[in-house]
Amino acid sequence: MCGAELKNLPEGVQRVAAALQAKGHPHAPVMLDDAARTASQAADVLGVAVGQIAKSIIFRRKSDDAAVLVITSGDRRVDEKKVDAIVGKTGRADADFVKARTGFTIGGVSPIAHATPPVTLIDRELFRFDTIWAAAGHPHGVFQLRPQDLEALTHAPVADVAQAPTA
Repeated sequence: MCGAELKNLPEGVQRVAAALQAKGHPHAPVMLDDAARTASQAADVLGVAVGQIAKSIIFRRKSDDAAVLVITSGDRRVDEKKVDAIVGKTGRADADFVKARTGFTIGGVSPIAHATPPVTLIDRELFRFDTIWAAAGHPHGVFQLRPQDLEALTHAPVADVAQAPTA
């Protein structure tokens, strides 16, 4: 992707594209015709399993008001008690907090290129898949990667942070 192509993308996607390019990631963000605000929507549009969508969930750490990013598999729910055991007590983050800390709106939060680097955890459940997709800074923007790429791009630990799947 060259500089001219980047200028036509929304600002958040431009940040993600630049970060991916700087790290030598082989897949640039793509803009979808339909919004992919949820894992289900993204999976439908991309023609992949819901679990292959890397959801970026932001929490607010109570001790210091830090943003905590949990990147989880689209077919799993975050277990807040497991997250709290790793990073300290957290609470819900509202849309204003998410936008202020990440630079992204809910539904388009990328795992990389945040306005303020968050405390980040990667759900081990993502490693069930060879290829995953993550938001690229906009509800219509996504990029392809492997779970191992996510580790390399974020330098975040892989942890058990998901609730057990229900039958």
